[in-house]
Amino acid sequence: MEEKPKELKTPMTSFASINEDLVQNIVRRLPASSFASAACVSKSWNQICNQILSKPKFASAFSLNQDEKVALEEVVNKVLSEPIRPHFAIANVIGSEVDLSEKLDFLATKLGSQTPIVVSCASGIMGRDAVTGEHREVMLEEYWADGESNSCFGIILTVGFLPGLIVDAIPLLQPRKVHEPALVDEFVMTIRHYAASVSGWASPVGIILFGDDGADQKPVMEKLDHAMSRDTVIVGEERTQFLYQSGVRSRNDYRRSEYFPAAVALVFARDRDKPRGTGEIQFHVALSSGVSAIGPRYKAVSVRKIGSEIGRTTLLTARREGEQEILDGQGILDDINNELVDQIGRPDLYIGVTEQRKCLIGSEKSRVLTFLTFTMCMEEFFKHEIPFSNILFSSNWLLVIRGDQEYLFVDGDGIRTGDYFHFYHSDPTSALSSCSEVSKNFRKLKLDWSCRNYLQAGVSDNVCNQEVVGGFVFSCCGRGKSFFERCNVDSSPFLDNFPGVPMAGVFCRGEIGRGFSSLDADEGPEERALHRCLHVYSTAYLLVSYTPAPPEH
Repeated sequence: MEEKPKELKTPMTSFASINEDLVQNIVRRLPASSFASAACVSKSWNQICNQILSKPKFASAFSLNQDEKVALEEVVNKVLSEPIRPHFAIANVIGSEVDLSEKLDFLATKLGSQTPIVVSCASGIMGRDAVTGEHREVMLEEYWADGESNSCFGIILTVGFLPGLIVDAIPLLQPRKVHEPALVDEFVMTIRHYAASVSGWASPVGIILFGDDGADQKPVMEKLDHAMSRDTVIVGEERTQFLYQSGVRSRNDYRRSEYFPAAVALVFARDRDKPRGTGEIQFHVALSSGVSAIGPRYKAVSVRKIGSEIGRTTLLTARREGEQEILDGQGILDDINNELVDQIGRPDLYIGVTEQRKCLIGSEKSRVLTFLTFTMCMEEFFKHEIPFSNILFSSNWLLVIRGDQEYLFVDGDGIRTGDYFHFYHSDPTSALSSCSEVSKNFRKLKLDWSCRNYLQAGVSDNVCNQEVVGGFVFSCCGRGKSFFERCNVDSSPFLDNFPGVPMAGVFCRGEIGRGFSSLDADEGPEERALHRCLHVYSTAYLLVSYTPAPPEH
C-alpha cells in the first residue's frame, strides 16, 4: 500500500499570527477612519484599539488658507490624522460672508451624523497651524488692516474624545415672533434633565455656551448660575453667529420650526454606565481680567424707565457711596473725566453694576443672588464728534448713555433703584498682571499634582498621575496684540505650563466664564460673594484634566 505524500504546511498569514505588540504599534499610527475600521476586524483588535484610546484625547488645528474648502480639509485631515473617536467638535471661523451651513454639513459627513458639533463665527482664533505646527493668535482686524477683508478666511477645529463623559448640544429656543422671550426655564430644565438621565446628577461637569448675537444672554446666565451646582463650569462666547448638530435628531429641526436657537450649550455630563477602569475627568476654570476700577462707587437713587419703538431707556440720579449729595448725570460723568485727565490715550470705559436679583426656575423655590454686570463706553462714537461726557453703552446690548443737568440717561433697563455701580477702564497693565497670576496658578496646580503623585509613590505602587489633556481659551476681542503690544499674551499661561497639550481659543464679543475654582486669583470675601458670568476685557481659560482609575487587584 502506497503511503500518501505528506501535505506541506502553509505558513500562517492570518491576523492571529501577528504579534499583539506589533498590532498595537501599527494601529496606533493609523488615521482616525482607518483606526475605526481596525476596531471592527476582530474582538482582539477591538480590545487593542480600546487600550490605545483608554484616556481622553483632544486634537486641534487651524488653517488660514484662503480657499475655504482647502482650509476645511486641512484642519479635518490634521485632527483625524491619529486615532480618535469624536465625542464632540467645535469649529470657529473668521472671515466675511462665511457659509456656516456648508461647514457644518462637511464636518457632519466626516465626524458622523450623531456627533454633537458647533460651528461659530469669531473675531479671532488661536491655536496651532495644521501645516506648520506654529502657534499663533490671529485677529480678523489684521486682515482688515491689510485691506483683504473680501478674501480673508480662517478656521480652527477641535475634536474631543472624553471617555467617562457623555456630550450633547442642547439649544435655547426663542419664538420667531417679535418681542417673544426665549424659553430660558425650559432650556435650563432640559440641561438638568439630560444630565440626570445619563449621570444621576442634575448638574453636568461643564457647559460650553454660544449665544446668538441678537439675543440677551444675561437672564440665561443668571438662571444657569442659580440652577447649577458650584462644581459646574461654564465658559463660552456671549454674542456670535452659530449653527449646531445635536445627537438627538429632533433638536436639529429648528431651521423649519417656529423657533430659532438663541443659544446652544455643549453639555458634558458624567456617564454612570462608564466601563470599569475608566478614570475621572475634571474641568478647571481661570479668569484673567483686563479692567481696573476708576473713581468712586455710586448708588442709584432715583430710577425712571421709559419705553420707545427702539427700546427701553433708564433715567437715573446717584450719590457717591457714603455721601448724601445727589448727583445729576453731568456731575457723575465729570467725576470720571477728572479721573482720566492723566490717562495716555482714551481707554474703553465700563460701568460695573452690583445687582441683587431673585432667581427661580419654574415653580421652584427662589433664591436671591448678587451679580456684577458690565456696561461699556465705545470709542467709535468719538469719530462723530459726540462729547465724551455724553456717550456710553453696554457689553450685553447697545446701551447709549448721556448726562445732563438732571439725569444720567441709559438706553436699557439694567439698573434699578438701590443698585451700586462703579466705573472701570480697560487696562493692559492690569491684564498682564492678571495673566501672570493665572500662569502662576497653573504652575501651582501642576506642582500640587506632582507632590500628590510623589506622596502616593511613597506608600503605593499604584500611582495615578493627573494630567491636562486639552483646553479652551475665550478672550475678549479687544485684547490681543494691539492691546498688549506683543504676541500670544492670552495664550501664554497655557503655552508656558502645558506645551504640547492641544489648545484652541477664540477672540469673542463677550466672554463667558463661570466657576468656583482654586485657579482663580486671590479675592476677598466680598468679591467671592459676587456672581460674575459675563465679563469684559477678560480671558476665560478652561483646562480639562484626567486622573486614571487605580489598577484593579
